[in-house]
Amino acid sequence: MMTVHGHRTSATGSTTAGLAVVSRTGRRRRPSGEAPPLPHPINASGWFSLGIATAIALVWLLLYLGTGTSPFRAVVRADMAILEQIEQLRTDVLTGVMLDLHALGSQWLVRALRWGTLLALLVLRRFRHLAVFLGLTLAVTAVTATSSLAVGRLRPVGVEILGSWDGYSHPSAPVAALGLSLMGALYTLVPAGTWRNRAKWLVAVPVVVLSVSRLYLAVDHPSDVLVGAVLGMAVPVVAFRVFTPNEIFPVSYRRGRTAHLDIGGPRGEAIALALYQQLGLTLVDVQPFHLEGSAGSTPLLLRVSRGGDGEEAQLFGKLYARAHLRSDRWYKLGRAIRYGRLEDEGTFSSVRRLVEYEDYLLRVMGDAGLPVPLSYGFVEITPEREYLLVTEFLAGAVELDAAEVDDGVIDSGLAVVRRMWDTGLAHRDLKPANVLVRDGKVLLIDLAFATVRPSPWRQAVDLTNMMLTLALRSSAEQVYERALLLFSPEDIAEALAASRSVTIPSQLRQRLASDGRNLLGRLCQLAPRRPPIAIQRWSIRRIGLFLGVLAAVAFALGLFAASLRTTGLL
Repeated sequence: MMTVHGHRTSATGSTTAGLAVVSRTGRRRRPSGEAPPLPHPINASGWFSLGIATAIALVWLLLYLGTGTSPFRAVVRADMAILEQIEQLRTDVLTGVMLDLHALGSQWLVRALRWGTLLALLVLRRFRHLAVFLGLTLAVTAVTATSSLAVGRLRPVGVEILGSWDGYSHPSAPVAALGLSLMGALYTLVPAGTWRNRAKWLVAVPVVVLSVSRLYLAVDHPSDVLVGAVLGMAVPVVAFRVFTPNEIFPVSYRRGRTAHLDIGGPRGEAIALALYQQLGLTLVDVQPFHLEGSAGSTPLLLRVSRGGDGEEAQLFGKLYARAHLRSDRWYKLGRAIRYGRLEDEGTFSSVRRLVEYEDYLLRVMGDAGLPVPLSYGFVEITPEREYLLVTEFLAGAVELDAAEVDDGVIDSGLAVVRRMWDTGLAHRDLKPANVLVRDGKVLLIDLAFATVRPSPWRQAVDLTNMMLTLALRSSAEQVYERALLLFSPEDIAEALAASRSVTIPSQLRQRLASDGRNLLGRLCQLAPRRPPIAIQRWSIRRIGLFLGVLAAVAFALGLFAASLRTTGLL
């Protein structure tokens, strides 16, 4: 590995001595088609379940579907031999117990388990797990019903049937339904690791008990129960491993937003490998950093080793994943339907484009003399799925909420907006979490929504949001008085006239509401009066989006209701 060292001064005034400006790392060129550093692992239990399910499916196809409606005689003899042995164990007391345990397969219990899981997933907003659970329930129920009709196997003959039954016996529908309901709840509500491993044994107990009771009561053959258990337990394990891998969609109850990714385990190793191979930096430690202030990425504090002497430094990282891109698209679709598409709100085609754009804006704003962090580029964790943007860590800087705001800080913040106006730039997300203060100077972070050559309307919105952010820690009168030193009264009036709830970031709206003072109203009173600027834009595209969403919602609700009826939830 070879590193070219140097001193590089950012627009924030910090000097990053020793950090690599240009690195040649000796990275092995991973050929196309090789597994990425952070693949979708199925893990041991997944492979075991997949193997069992595949083997049972092959045998099932050969024995049943391959020979019409009659299974091989060997299977019949084995099933009946087991049932005859169990029949000899019957007693009055044991029969009463087994009849009670047979209630584990009732539709009411299965329905309660599934509705409980669905409601819990809705409350926890785990929509990916919800979709997989519904799809899996629909698929397993359909396969069970279809195969039961295709095989058409009668209930056991030659032994006394004690329990209630309905339909054909193969595969055992109650066993499959109970196993699916319990495994679905396990993989969507229980965090991976020790708790889930222990819960698997607990989940297996009621399924085994139900299977034994159905064999004791002679309502199912042993092979019926076996295939039902595979459909209800092994298939869900494989499905959840494939469609909701814990590394990408973790089940967690820790504080933080769903956008925040777990950086331990394989992902942490992949981050360390990417930093070393692509930037020549050795990762010493990585920790989440101020998660409460970020909803569109996972902010990280990186401690890395730089240079050949092992000297350590702190850097800041923003981990982006495909989930963040999907959230951004849904968010902008909702805004386009509600307000009409604003002139500079486009979506990104991929996660890579999103990270490239923010890295580009960091460099553009730095070249323009704006106080933004110095970018060291981004690294690829998994192609087209996860990327890490690396910048300098603004040591000693605090959020505006925790800073002492005087005339100097207000002047610094307004001067930043003035500089953006003069250089044809806009931040588009000015709020307390994105405005830092260090040594009485304002610094800007989080440029994911920034834009080059914005419209005058967008630049006016930046001025209003900066004035409101500063007024939270001072007063409207003080901010307005200092703003007159850099902006004309007409500029301020036009900026205030352009402000609506859609133009004010959600965090800033919440702070304004909790502050109690009508800061926006007071600023409007101080500035020359201007009529509000309308931003509602009706167009053929907006009407089409609205009608398309209505049609999609109606179709989804119909499909959802049909799936609920099919799966026995209604």
